[in-house]
Amino acid sequence: MKFKTVLNISLLVAASAGAVGTMATAFAEPAQRIETRYEITNRFKTGGDGGWDFLTMDNKRHQLFVTRGDNVQVVNVLNGKLLATLTDLHGSHGIAIADDVAFITNGKSNSVTADDLNTLKPIVNINVTGTGPDAIIYESIQKRIYTINHNSGNITVIDAASLKVITTIEALGELEVIVTDGKGKLFVNSEETGELAVIDTKSSKMVAHWKLAGCQGPTGLAIDAEHDRLFSVCANHQMVVVDSNSGKLVAELPIGGKPDGAGFDAALGMAYSSNGDGTLTIVHEDDSNHFHVVENLTTQIGARTMTVDPETHHIYLPAALYGPLPAVSAETPKPRAPILRDSFNILVIAPK
Repeated sequence: MKFKTVLNISLLVAASAGAVGTMATAFAEPAQRIETRYEITNRFKTGGDGGWDFLTMDNKRHQLFVTRGDNVQVVNVLNGKLLATLTDLHGSHGIAIADDVAFITNGKSNSVTADDLNTLKPIVNINVTGTGPDAIIYESIQKRIYTINHNSGNITVIDAASLKVITTIEALGELEVIVTDGKGKLFVNSEETGELAVIDTKSSKMVAHWKLAGCQGPTGLAIDAEHDRLFSVCANHQMVVVDSNSGKLVAELPIGGKPDGAGFDAALGMAYSSNGDGTLTIVHEDDSNHFHVVENLTTQIGARTMTVDPETHHIYLPAALYGPLPAVSAETPKPRAPILRDSFNILVIAPK
């Protein structure tokens, strides 16, 4: 099997504002090493209080949605400006884009808020059939929304047109992230059990589950749907590559510490792990069975979640500055360093 790999990254970046589909490509043999280097090219200083979780691109409108607890920031990626702040949310975690509607999970109120993307106004709140809704995804074949209920270990299925709950899928333990292969299957990992569940979207049932060999505490999950490869990032400083047809372990690669997010850029053949230790591990897919680490780019402490823009090949990572760690006390046996007010920013990373 041969893979398309961009050989001239400078030409790609120059052309990314135009017709990306016309970029020059060539076939790379497995032995070839494409040492594409990345750099931080911008920082969107959007400020605001509190932490963050998932972020999602709306490519149609060039908008980035970032969950911030009781609100979601909407950022114009063309100029880095904060366009709007969506409010009246309750522990927002994930966002799924389905045509002209954004679906946002509310972990505290066990609901999903549907917002009109043209007006950025709420349409309806939908109660989920579990607790702790977290990650969420839109699946275009069935035209349904799948909401991961982290605490209850199940998945709520919502019709994207009627905005009604259709059914519930039982899965495995505390669930983390969900991805789709675009062919009728979903993949969900569980940090609690260290397993990967396979969901058939037509029957709305779990059809398989596999132990993630070599992976302790899986968090971020990404997919190369064309070549049937899943990338799971793990607390034991490993990215494990799994065959999405069989669950077989294909490769293990070293990554940074405290990983939480993962991504894949199909055009470049690059997989990413965003790590809370302040690094972004970048892995090249030489072919479907061979991978190597290109680099560990220094980012910012706490930049643990990410998303990839497939059109510009930019990677976005949220981060903030922290104050001194409070002393351990009976009230706070495991204290956390406070986030400094208005220090929140979004790192923009691009290939050189």
